[in-house]
Amino acid sequence: MVEIKQLDTSSSDFWPQLDALLAWESVSDETVVSTVRTILHDIRQRGDAALIEYTNRFDRLAVTSMAELTLHKRRLQQALDNIPAEQRQALETAAGRLRSYHEHQKMQSWSYTEDDGTLLGQQVTALERVGLYVPGGKATYPSSVLMNAIPAQVAGVENIIMVVPTPDGEVNELVLAAAAIAGVTDVFTVGGAQAVAALAYGTATIPAVDKIVGPGNIYVATAKSMVFGRVGIDMIAGPSEILVVCDGKTDPDWIAMDLFSQAEHDEDAQAILVSPDKTFLQRVQQSIDKLLPEMERKEIISTSLASRGVLIAVKDLQEAVEVANHIAAEHLELSVEDPQSLAGRIRHAGAIFMGRYTAEALGDYCAGPNHVLPTSRTARFSSPLGVYDFQKRSSLIMCSAAGASDLGRVASVLARGESLTAHARSAEYRINKK
Repeated sequence: MVEIKQLDTSSSDFWPQLDALLAWESVSDETVVSTVRTILHDIRQRGDAALIEYTNRFDRLAVTSMAELTLHKRRLQQALDNIPAEQRQALETAAGRLRSYHEHQKMQSWSYTEDDGTLLGQQVTALERVGLYVPGGKATYPSSVLMNAIPAQVAGVENIIMVVPTPDGEVNELVLAAAAIAGVTDVFTVGGAQAVAALAYGTATIPAVDKIVGPGNIYVATAKSMVFGRVGIDMIAGPSEILVVCDGKTDPDWIAMDLFSQAEHDEDAQAILVSPDKTFLQRVQQSIDKLLPEMERKEIISTSLASRGVLIAVKDLQEAVEVANHIAAEHLELSVEDPQSLAGRIRHAGAIFMGRYTAEALGDYCAGPNHVLPTSRTARFSSPLGVYDFQKRSSLIMCSAAGASDLGRVASVLARGESLTAHARSAEYRINKK
């Protein structure tokens, strides 16, 4: 039996209590920071030689060349050909839905011409090369491969470089199959901070990329934060989160299992239920107690729910919206009668799952939208991973003679006001003196 914390918005200390439960800091201790800094410097200075050394040490291998850490496309295709037909069909279905959804996100170049002939606009281009980090070993994350690589492919990225560790030489066939489907161009079986460094700085074998995406452990996250600026990164993700808003009319077993679906990720994951029906909250608690013993990862779920889970009683659904916007959850389920109406009032959420039949798990794998989402309340200012993360924009300006003359007068005044004489004279040269 797991006793989940219960809060009530009618309590005078509700908001401080909620903030205390939401608080989570991804703090790398000095040992991690120092280790990662050393690895980054070493890879930058010694390239492949250092990468081989770290890979042998951390993944317990005995390779002597980068050729042994390089997988060719035919190896990816072999994995795809050899996995069970049911798994291949599932991967291809999910990939197709992801491509269809992300095609709608593509930004287009645009321009307009003013009356005097001056052209202004925006040119959209894809990043040239991106790096995709995928956890390896016994962990199986083919969905992560699809979610990170397909938006890049749709955006028009020509080179998608995947790094995936193979501790003790253990290669995950499902991950390689997903890479084949998702259009990954190169795969190197390296991981950890050393893989991030190789992607950021480049080695003789691994080309430097423009952006690094994908999840990883604290060493990977710390490395990504340290190379940011040299390259772009997607985000520094915190523990997984789910917030369910329910009117009390959904099967409590469904809701309990939805909470489990995030709690089973790790002990720091957070599962929250908000409802105006206090009796329903108790029924969900009963469902949790009933279903938990059946769970393969029950110890992790139990720790997560006990330490960071919470059942919140609100006075009505309007107040539930207020609480939801404050939490700004990664995953938000609106298990209510009229979810679309409620969704219109949600300002902050990574992804919104509407209706009683829309389990968050569908979004993790095959619904279509991306499952790489902002965590730790960062949905207040950031968005899901998408095609737009792999495209960039350049401004277009082409002045006609008349436009240069008119704009030059304005620029001259402003530039001289800032005491930037060269700016002013550069603009003034183009002013029509007649």
